[in-house]
Amino acid sequence: MTTAILTRASLSVSGADRESGAPWAEAVESLRGSGLAHAPEWLTVIRETYGHDPLYLSAEDGRGRRAVLPAFVVRRPMGGTVVSSMPFLDGGGPCGATGELADALVTRLLDESRRRGAAAVELRCAQRLAVAGEPMEHKVNLTLPLPADAGRLWAQLDGSVRNQIRKADKAGLSVTLGGAEQLDAFYGVFAERMRELGSPVHARRLFTAIFDAFGTRARTVVVRQGDTAVGGLVALAFKDGLTVPWASCASAYRRLCPNMLLYWQTLRAACADGFRRFDFGRSTRGSGTYRFKRQWGAMEEPLFWYTIPTSGRPRPAASTRPRSVFLAEAWRRLPLAVTCSLGPRIRKYLTQ
Repeated sequence: MTTAILTRASLSVSGADRESGAPWAEAVESLRGSGLAHAPEWLTVIRETYGHDPLYLSAEDGRGRRAVLPAFVVRRPMGGTVVSSMPFLDGGGPCGATGELADALVTRLLDESRRRGAAAVELRCAQRLAVAGEPMEHKVNLTLPLPADAGRLWAQLDGSVRNQIRKADKAGLSVTLGGAEQLDAFYGVFAERMRELGSPVHARRLFTAIFDAFGTRARTVVVRQGDTAVGGLVALAFKDGLTVPWASCASAYRRLCPNMLLYWQTLRAACADGFRRFDFGRSTRGSGTYRFKRQWGAMEEPLFWYTIPTSGRPRPAASTRPRSVFLAEAWRRLPLAVTCSLGPRIRKYLTQ
């Protein structure tokens, strides 16, 4: 990729390709503010699943302090090219030991994006950036500190939450914690639920690629009634935390509270495995998923989502809600086999 260039007297920014995986991983591990989206595994996962070109940048100053910024070039057949940090994930953006390093990476990313003909750059950050324009702030991460003992976590749960977990248990639901061997069970529920929500489903191979890349740091948890999978989630370990980017339960079994047992068993295992932080993933403030996560005691962590036109000042995105509602309704009417076939071809261009 690109060679290092001097942006200030003692600061350099360079491209980072497949061969620089070890230095990238070392930088991510050492940077206090790094998140799951900065993990080096995504370069392989997203490129091999959807064919998007990585645009990974790293920076270092004269004192050896470092910063990283992962991104992908998403060339859409409609709507033009966009550079996203990071597509399909809640986070991304620059992560650096200093603000100067982070700013230099954003400047370089904008330059590289213009050179590639991108109309805009998307940055999903845990902090504000020194850029013109305001970010969207209606989405938040919801995280829960984990005690070493799951019994302590159980005791601090609200009584209504414990009752719903007991209800699922008494209904004969069971939970299996596993790895890639549980993906078929998870994906069947996930694909059906995505159709129900009117949303194109991710490719099955995305999850295979995740398990190939993350290895034992990836896990699948599935809740069943008898032999029938009625819900599941995929969780990924990063540093001392466990994150759930994808989860679904079949709505037909909602009265049995399978999602409550699913998350409780995942949380209990996370405590036993020594994780100190559980990330439920992003939700829109005030939504149903937001309320579900908050009932476990999860607290908000801000998200700042920027869309920066490469030609000038950021502007608010135009509302596409009427069109989105129409398309979602049409998608719900399609046979499941059709949505599983067509969904990934559309989903690869939907970066959120």
